[in-house]
Amino acid sequence: MTRFAAPIAEQIWDMKYRFKAADGTPNDLTVEDTWRRIARDLARAEKDPAAWEDRFYEALEDFRFLPAGRITAGAGTARRVTLFNCFVMGTIPDSMAGIFDMLKEAALTMQQGGGIGYDFSTIRPKGADVKGVAADASGPLSFMDVWDAMCRTIMSAGSRRGAMMATMRCDHPDIEQFISAKSDSARLRMFNLSVLVTDAFMEAVEKDESWDLQFDGTVYHTVEARDLWNRIMKATYDYAEPGVIFIDRINKQNNLNYCETIAATNPCGEQPLPPYGACLLGSINLARLVTDPFGPKAAVDEKALADLVTTAVRMMDNVVDISKFPLDAQAAEAQAKRRIGLGVTGLADALLMTGLEYGTDEAAAQTEAWLKAIARASYLASVELAKEKGAFPLFDAEPYLASGTMMQMDDDVRDAIREHGIRNALLTSIAPTGTISLYAGNVSSGIEPVFAYAYTRKVLLPDGSRTEEEVVDYAVQMWRDRMGDAPFPDYFVNAQTLSPKAHVKMQAAAQKWIDSSISKTINCPEDISFDEFKDVYLEAWKTGCKGCTTYRPNDVTGSVLAVSETKAQEETPEPAMQAAAAGGEVVYMADPLDRPQGLEGRTYKLKWPDSPHAIYLTVNDIVINGHRRPFEVFINSKNMEHFAWTVALTRMISAVFRRGGDVSFVVEELKAVFDPRGGAWMDGKYIPSILAAIGGAIETHLISTGFIAGEGRGLTSDPAANIGTETPKTPAKGACPSCGEFDMRMLEGCMTCANCGFSKCA
Repeated sequence: MTRFAAPIAEQIWDMKYRFKAADGTPNDLTVEDTWRRIARDLARAEKDPAAWEDRFYEALEDFRFLPAGRITAGAGTARRVTLFNCFVMGTIPDSMAGIFDMLKEAALTMQQGGGIGYDFSTIRPKGADVKGVAADASGPLSFMDVWDAMCRTIMSAGSRRGAMMATMRCDHPDIEQFISAKSDSARLRMFNLSVLVTDAFMEAVEKDESWDLQFDGTVYHTVEARDLWNRIMKATYDYAEPGVIFIDRINKQNNLNYCETIAATNPCGEQPLPPYGACLLGSINLARLVTDPFGPKAAVDEKALADLVTTAVRMMDNVVDISKFPLDAQAAEAQAKRRIGLGVTGLADALLMTGLEYGTDEAAAQTEAWLKAIARASYLASVELAKEKGAFPLFDAEPYLASGTMMQMDDDVRDAIREHGIRNALLTSIAPTGTISLYAGNVSSGIEPVFAYAYTRKVLLPDGSRTEEEVVDYAVQMWRDRMGDAPFPDYFVNAQTLSPKAHVKMQAAAQKWIDSSISKTINCPEDISFDEFKDVYLEAWKTGCKGCTTYRPNDVTGSVLAVSETKAQEETPEPAMQAAAAGGEVVYMADPLDRPQGLEGRTYKLKWPDSPHAIYLTVNDIVINGHRRPFEVFINSKNMEHFAWTVALTRMISAVFRRGGDVSFVVEELKAVFDPRGGAWMDGKYIPSILAAIGGAIETHLISTGFIAGEGRGLTSDPAANIGTETPKTPAKGACPSCGEFDMRMLEGCMTCANCGFSKCA
C-alpha cells in the first residue's frame, strides 16, 4: 500500500479526492483504490477496457500522472458531475433576455463542478441608450455584480464555490471602471479579472499615442494609451488585479485560428477558449521522473517521460467521451475539437534535483527542452490515436499546420499529422496544481518555483489545543534523506528570493512549447518600485508570454505570509483565548464567552424595497486583550412578518459569535441566500435577499472593527504571531475560508492555503 509522503497529502486525498458514500463511509479504502477507480472509468471508452485499465493504472501509480481534480474526484463515481475543470461560456448577447439566459447557463455549469469564464466586452457601456425603453444602460459591471451574487450561492459539485474569470477589451468604453473594480474590497470577490490587451494597444503605448474607447462602431471617449496602461499597472500594483491577456497573440498562435476566435479564458488563465470551450487538465509529475537525483548523472528519464505522456494523452482523450457536460453546446464543442491540456508539475523540484537554479538561463533552456519533449510526444501520441479512432472533426491539415505550435514543430511530426491527421486539436497547457501537488507529496506546483523549503503547519483541535507538523518540499525532503544535514547548494532558490524577471524568463521559456497558455503568478516584493513593476509586464510582452499575472503584497488583498526556512522553535503553550487574541487564529472553544455587563456596539439601518418598515441591526463587540471581536447581534423591525425569523437569527448568530474562533463564515452564508421571489438593487449592487443584506451589514461592521480583512473572510492577525528564527514579516490579512489558518498564498493565479490545500480555483 502506498504511503503518503506527509500527513497533509493524506488529508487532502481524504477531503477532496477520496470517493465516499453519502453517509461518509469511504469507498476508496486506499489511494490505490482511487487510482483503480479512475483507470477503470477512463478505460471504458476503449475496445479492450481491461487491457487499458492496467496501463492507465500504471501511469497513475506513484503519482506520476496527475489528472486534474475534477477527474480524480469524479471519475468512476457515477455522480452527475463534469470531469472538465472549467469552461468559457457562450458570447453574452447585448440584451436583457440574452444576458439572463447566460446567467442561467453559468449556474447550471457551476452546479456540476465547472468554473467559468466570460467576456463582458459584448455588453453596451454604462449610459448608452437602450432602444425602445427610453433608458440608459447600466453597463457590464452591473451585470458582473449579478454573476458574482449567483456564484456565491452555487456550491460547485457540492464541495466548493465556483470560480469565474471576467475579461474586457482594452478599447471598451467602461474599461477604466473595470480596471478599478477590485479597489472595492467587497466587490466581485468571486471573479478574477483580466484586460484583453491587443497588439494595436501595445503599439500605441510604445508610441505614446491616443486610444479610442468604442462600442459597436461608436467612439465614446479618447484617452492616452500610455495613461490607460499605467492605470492597469497601478491597479495591479495596488491590489493584484486585473491581470493582462495578450489576446491577439493568443489568437494568432492558436492551432485552430482558422475556425475559432477566442475572447476569454478559464478562471486561472491557462486555457484561452472559444464560446462553450472546455478545459480538460492533467499534469506530468517531473519530480517523479528524475533518475539519480542530486547525483552526477541526474536527469529526467526521457523514455519514461515519452511513454507516460503517450498514456496520459490517451487517458485524457477518453475523458472527452465519458464525461458529462452541463450543456449540450459544451459537449458539441469538446467533441468537435477534442482539445486537452496536458501540463507539468514538479518542474522546480526537477531542476533542483538536476542541479539547476530556477530563473537562470540554464534552467530556462532545460525547461524549454523538457516541454518540447512533452509537446513532441503529445503530438505523436495524438497522431497514433487519429490512426486508430479518427482525427478531430474540424481538422483541416494545411491551415492547422500553418498555425500555433505546429509552425515550429519538427518536420517528422508535421509530416505525420499531414498524412494521418491528429486526434486532439490542442494538447498542452500548464494549469494550477497547488492541491494535487500537495496530494502528490508536496512537489513544487506547476512551473512555479519552490514556495518554501519547509514550513510549520498548525493543526487546530476541537478543544482549542493545537499540534504542529512540518511540511517539507518534495525535493528538499529527498535532499535531507540523502545528504542529512549538509547545507543546501547555492542553486537552491525559492519564491522569496527570486527576482520578478526570473519568473518571466521561466514563463517565456515554457510558453514556447505550450499550445494553450500558462497559469503562473509572478510574486513581487512589497517594496518594488512602480516603474520596475511595470517593466515586468513589458518584459512578458516582449518575451512572448500570452498573459501576465503578478502578486505584490498590498492593503486590499493582504500580504503573503512570511515563511521561515528553519523549523520554528518550540512555543510555550498558551490558553486558547490568549492564542486567539495574540495571533487571530481559529480557536474552537468548548464553552461560550461570558458576557460583560456593558458592551460597545453599532446599529445599522437597512431599508428593503419591498418592506414598508426598516430593519435595524445592532452588532455588539467584546474586547479581549485589546482585540475587538463580535459578541452578539440584535435585529428589530416594526414589520411583524419578520418577527419569528429575526428572533431565531438573532439567537443563532449570537450563539455562534460567543463560541469564539473564526466566525466570518456567518457573513458568507448569509450573503449567499437567494430569495426565490427575487432580490433588490441597493446602493448600485444587486442583493439577492433580505438575509444577504443583513450579512452585508455584518460584514461592513466586522471590516470596520478590524476583525476581518477586506474580502470578508478570516480574522485579522498580529505580526507578533509569526514565530520563527527570522524577523517576522506582515502576515496575511485574510484567513483560509476552509480551515481558518493565515496561510493563504498567491500561486498560479489562485489564492491557495498551504495549511489545508484549499484553493479558490481548485
